[in-house]
Amino acid sequence: MADLPGYMVTCVQSGKLAFLAILVSGGIVLQILACALYNNWWPMLTVIMYVLLPMPMMFFAGSDASSLFTEASDNSWLNATKFLTGASVVGSIAIPTILKHAGIIGWGALTMELSSFFVFILAIMCFMKMDDYDEYASL
Repeated sequence: MADLPGYMVTCVQSGKLAFLAILVSGGIVLQILACALYNNWWPMLTVIMYVLLPMPMMFFAGSDASSLFTEASDNSWLNATKFLTGASVVGSIAIPTILKHAGIIGWGALTMELSSFFVFILAIMCFMKMDDYDEYASL
């Protein structure tokens, strides 16, 4: 993108940020619809895990989020980050599954809840991929 004019680069970056905003908004809408359409607000328990999910990365990994994908790591804080993030991901899938197994929510709410989870994960992965580029360091 180095050969594009400055206004085109800004437009592409704004489009990427708008795409992230649409993904996150879609995940929130799916989360609320999973509760409102079936008149059962128990699936909102998953929001606790969505709040806890980025906390280990913010506190322990710092700005080096790309180091989470490396295999060899001597940093014990990075290993704790990987463990706590994995536990939050498992909890985000387990809470609606347990609620369905207990008969508290139906199949429709479970499907919407899990699709909301995957939309949020897609948004996080897109953000981490966008964060690798140097163009965003100037914003």
